[in-house]
Amino acid sequence: MSSYGNQNRSLNSMKSDRRMFSASDDGAMMKQILATHSPDGRDIDPKPVLRIIEDMLHRVSPNIDGVIHATEVHHEAVDELASKAIVHGVDGIPEALPYITYKVSCEFSCKSLGGGDAHGTTISILNLLSSYPWDAKVVISLAAFSVNYGEFWLVALLGATNPLAKSLALLKQLPDILEHSNSLKPRFDAVNTLIKAILDVTKCIIDLKELPPNYISQDTPPLSTAMTHIPTAAYWTIRSMVACASQITSLLGMGFEYISSTTEAWELSSLAHKVNNIHGHLMSQLGICYQHIDEKKQVETYQNLIRLFETGHLDNIKILKALIYAKDDLLPLVEGNSKRRVQIEVLRKKTVMLLISDLDILHEQIIILNHIYQESKLRPELHYEIVWLPIVKKKNPWTEADQHRFMDLQNKMPWYMLHHPSLLDPAVIKYITEVWHFTKKLILVTLDPHGKVVCQDALNMVWIWGNAAYPFSAVREKQLWEDETWTLELLVDNIDPSILQWIAQEKYICLLGGEDLGWIRNFTNKIKAVTKAVGISLEMVYVGKSSPKERVRRIIDTINKEKLCDCWVDLTSIWYFWTRLESMFHSKTQHGKKVENDPVMQEVLTMLSFDGSDKGWALISKGSSKMAKSKGDTLIASLDQFGNWEENARNEGFVHALDDNLAQHQSAHHCNRLILPGITGGVPEMVICAECSRPMEKYFMYRCCTD
Repeated sequence: MSSYGNQNRSLNSMKSDRRMFSASDDGAMMKQILATHSPDGRDIDPKPVLRIIEDMLHRVSPNIDGVIHATEVHHEAVDELASKAIVHGVDGIPEALPYITYKVSCEFSCKSLGGGDAHGTTISILNLLSSYPWDAKVVISLAAFSVNYGEFWLVALLGATNPLAKSLALLKQLPDILEHSNSLKPRFDAVNTLIKAILDVTKCIIDLKELPPNYISQDTPPLSTAMTHIPTAAYWTIRSMVACASQITSLLGMGFEYISSTTEAWELSSLAHKVNNIHGHLMSQLGICYQHIDEKKQVETYQNLIRLFETGHLDNIKILKALIYAKDDLLPLVEGNSKRRVQIEVLRKKTVMLLISDLDILHEQIIILNHIYQESKLRPELHYEIVWLPIVKKKNPWTEADQHRFMDLQNKMPWYMLHHPSLLDPAVIKYITEVWHFTKKLILVTLDPHGKVVCQDALNMVWIWGNAAYPFSAVREKQLWEDETWTLELLVDNIDPSILQWIAQEKYICLLGGEDLGWIRNFTNKIKAVTKAVGISLEMVYVGKSSPKERVRRIIDTINKEKLCDCWVDLTSIWYFWTRLESMFHSKTQHGKKVENDPVMQEVLTMLSFDGSDKGWALISKGSSKMAKSKGDTLIASLDQFGNWEENARNEGFVHALDDNLAQHQSAHHCNRLILPGITGGVPEMVICAECSRPMEKYFMYRCCTD
C-alpha cells in the first residue's frame, strides 16, 4: 500500500469531517445517533477500566522529544487491578468485555485503513455497542482505541532495541519516530490534546451516571437536563477517537517519506476545541447537579440535627459528631495546649461549651475566657470543656490572610478547637444561625453530658460570674440572679483585687469614667477637697469607657502623670468592666426582667447610660453599702454646693448626704443615651429610663471606629 494512497484517503476523510462539522448537531443527526441506542440491561463498572486506560495513555504519550512520558500516578492502582484480574478477575469487568473491545478496536483500525468517513465509523461503533448505556459505550470505545494506540507506541519506540518490535515496525513500514520527532511534533501534540479532552468528557459522563439516585433522579431536572446532552457528547467523544486512530493509521506504510501534517493537526485541534466545549457544558450541568445534591444533603443533615436534639441520649457523642464532624476518616479536633489532633471521644460525658464565632473574635474575649478556663483546670469538680467552632462564610474563597488569622487565633486558645473551618457542614452552620441565632457576635452554647442544650448562650453568665456559673445552664443563671443584689462586688467582681480589699475594709471608694479630661481634672480636685474637709480618705479608680481605644489610653497616661487618681492600666480590664455590665443587661432581659420592676436592672441601665454620654461620671460608695452616683455636671454642681450639705455629711454619712443632694439636682428635662453593642439575644422592644421611668426612644447606630 503506497504512502500516497494513505495520504489521499486521509485528506478525503478530513473533507468529510469538515462537511459533517457544519451539520453536526442538527435534528437528523441526533435521530441517527439515538437510533443506535437500544440498551438491554448489560453494563460495566467503568472506573476500573478507566484507571487502566489512563495509566496506559499517560505512559505512551510522547513529549516534545519523542521520549515516553512515564508517570506513577496510577501505577499502584493498576498493579492492584492486575493482581486481582489474575487471581479473581477484576470486579465489575465482565468476561465478554475483551471480545467487544477487540471488535471495536477492529472498527478503529480497519475503517481507518479502508478510508471510511469518520461519521460513518462512529455510527458503526455506536451500533456495535447499542446494548450498552452511554457511559459504557464511551469507556469501551476508549479501551479499544487505547489498545491500538498502545500497540503502535510499543512497536514504534521499542523498534530500536527490541528485535521483535523492529521486525513489526518494518512490516508495518512505520517511520522512525525519534528521527522524525520534529516534523511529527504538530501531529502528536494535537493528538495528545484531543486525548486529554476525550478523557475529560469521559470522566464527566461517568460522574453524571454515578450521581446518587437517592438525592437526584435522572427523570427530573437538573439531571434530566444534563442527560439529554450525553448522546451528543458520546458521539463526539467516540468520533474524536476515530480521528486520532486515523492519524496513527495514516503513518503505516509511510516508511521514511513523511510529508508535513499541518492540515491534519488543524483538524484535530478543531475537534479538541469542540470536545472541550462539550466538556465545559457538561461540567456546568454537573456543577448544577452537585449543588442540587448538596442542598438535599444539607436539608437531610439539618433535619437530622433537629431530630437528634429532640431525642434523649446516653451520652453526648452522637450529638457532638453530628455538630462537629460526622465522618470517622480523620481527627477533627485540636487540643489547645499541645496542638495535637484528637478525636471527639475526648469530650464524652462532659459538659461542653461550644464557642461559636467568626474570625473577628476580640483579643480581650480570648484573654478573659482563657483566664476563666485555666482557673477551671485547678478545680477538679468542674467537668467542662470549651470547643471553638469557627464559622466562615463559604461564599468567599479561603485566602492566605484568612489562614493566618485562623492560625493566630488557634495559637492563643488553650481549649479544644476545630482543625479547620471547612470541616463544619453547611447544614450545621445553618442550624447554628437559625436555631441558636448566631449572627456575628460570639456565643457560647452549653451542652450537658447527654448532649442536651441547657443554655443557648452562656456567654453573659460566664462574663458575670465566671466558673461560679457552672454548669452554665439557664437554670443555674436564674438561681444566681435570685441570690444577687446590686453591690460594688457585683459591679467590679475580681477585676481589681484592691477594690475588694477596700470593700472589706469599709473604705470610701470612687469609680469614675468618661473621656472628658477637663472634667476628670475638675472632679478629682473638688472631691479631694470635699473629702479632706469631712476628714475621710477616698480611694479613686478611673474605669474609662466601654470602647477603650487610644483616647482612653492617652487619658490614663495623663491621669498617672498628674497623679489625679488610680487607673486600670490594662485596657482589657476596662473592656471587661463594661462588658460585664452589658452582659447583666442582656442576661436580665433574656430572663424576662424589666427596668421598671427590677432594681439591679435599673442600676445597670444607669451605669450604661453614663457610658453612653460624652461627659464624665462617678460612683461613690462606702464598702458595699449605699452608693451615690451621677453624671458629671450634676456631680460638679453638688460638690460646688458642699457647704449646703456638709453638716448632713458629718451626721448622716458622706455617701448618704451626697446622694440626697444629687437627687435635688435631678432635672425633669434630661437626655440619657444608651448604647448596647453586641446584642445577641435580640433588641428589646422597649427600654425604660432608669431616671424618669419613661420609655426611651429607639435609635439605630452603626459604628466601625469609636475614636
